Amino acid sequence: MPAADISIVILAAGKGTRMRSSLAKVLHQAGGRTLIEHVIRACQPLKPAQLLAIVGHQHEEVTRVAASLGVETILQQPQRGTGHAMQIARRAIRKSARLAIVTPGDAPLLRTETLAALVDTHRRGEAAATILTAEIADPSGYGRIIRDSEGRVLSIVEDGKLAPEQRGILEINSSIYCFTLEKLWPCLADLRPDNAHRELYLTDAISKLRERNERVLACVAADANEVLGCNTRSHLADIDRIFRARKAAALMDSGVTIYLPETVIIDPEVAVGADTIVDPGVRLLGRTRIGANCRIGAGSILFDMRVDDGVTILPNCNMTSSRLRARSQIGPFARLRPGADIREGAHVGNFVEVKNSVIREGAKAMHLTYLGDASVGRGSNVGAGTITCNYDGVAKYHTEIGDRVFIGSDTALVAPVRIGDGAYVAAGSVITENIPADALGIARGRQSNKPGWARERRRQLAAAKSPRRRVRPKPRSNRSRRASRPARRR
Repeated sequence: MPAADISIVILAAGKGTRMRSSLAKVLHQAGGRTLIEHVIRACQPLKPAQLLAIVGHQHEEVTRVAASLGVETILQQPQRGTGHAMQIARRAIRKSARLAIVTPGDAPLLRTETLAALVDTHRRGEAAATILTAEIADPSGYGRIIRDSEGRVLSIVEDGKLAPEQRGILEINSSIYCFTLEKLWPCLADLRPDNAHRELYLTDAISKLRERNERVLACVAADANEVLGCNTRSHLADIDRIFRARKAAALMDSGVTIYLPETVIIDPEVAVGADTIVDPGVRLLGRTRIGANCRIGAGSILFDMRVDDGVTILPNCNMTSSRLRARSQIGPFARLRPGADIREGAHVGNFVEVKNSVIREGAKAMHLTYLGDASVGRGSNVGAGTITCNYDGVAKYHTEIGDRVFIGSDTALVAPVRIGDGAYVAAGSVITENIPADALGIARGRQSNKPGWARERRRQLAAAKSPRRRVRPKPRSNRSRRASRPARRR
């Protein structure tokens, strides 16, 4: 049911200095989406009257992501804290809004159900503010929730200001709140930057509500992971791991076998049919759709793929934006680039690359082949080492291979060219002209044999490698030495 009296404000203006990155924190990815996208998607099912995002650092990039999901953005410049962000948001929040949910943009594990429970606690308790909290084993670094004897929130105490007797408190502040706006606005107006950073904090607004004897409640999240922020690369890796585990568990619950699920990476919008087997190290990315009774071999990567029922993908294939029809087989070590359409029962083998091409029913290209901008007819066989020469440096051209064609190994088909139905192409040919149906195409130099040439060549090589003998001159006699001396003048 739409929440017509609720505005949701996502705080996404900060840089996130602990990430040690030039990229705004909310633009980092975990579980296949940016952090802010996860938060937006958790908020949308509540159908609030407004969904706003406060942006600052890299606001153009953050706005691009938020706007693509229908979120209105408001620039906070300069960024002077969470309380200041809500002061900025007030200008855009509709007067008809009675409640506001405030959440950071770096809480990607947050669930819609948890936000709904927060609002329900707030409404039933007639609170001025309700804090989403969690109990964690190691609360160090987090602000603690101090409650009174009736369970209401007295205060939020930061970790560095805890008294000794408060150190054992495990309930933490998530920085996710629900406010009654008519109670919040006066407290926001009273905020002062009385801190080292000279910023305005929403936690101080909570304190001011308590000073006014307003009711502040806490709603404990069922899963403490949901309130985890993402402040470091280590946090990012932890959150990504949780998302991947959630997705794998959901698929296994629906009838998919995943061996070593901790090794696979599956994006949130991937769908996999029952009785499909996913081997270790597989990555299923983007909007990939896989049918039932398939086998996805170890180490294979599929991005935006459509895979029909009964397909076999052997190990270490890399495929993008292509189609595998029922009972086709691909791999191992095959690559499908965008636009490949492998039809029913066709086989694409090891070290074969297909781009923007149709491999029709029952056709095979099993070894060391490139098929680009081509169509291969039904039942045809493409021999090892065949390539379609589809690019002349300026434009791409099409190669058409008919039905039941046999292409010999190490053939180059220079597009545009057509091979007719039932034709044969001799191995080692460079085909530049069309081949009629049922003809044999040969395009290679004529072989010439020279008897004895190899034997003579080996003899010459051996002679060239053997060391030459040095001939020493014979010593000359004394007579010859005297004869060689010039006559003395007397």
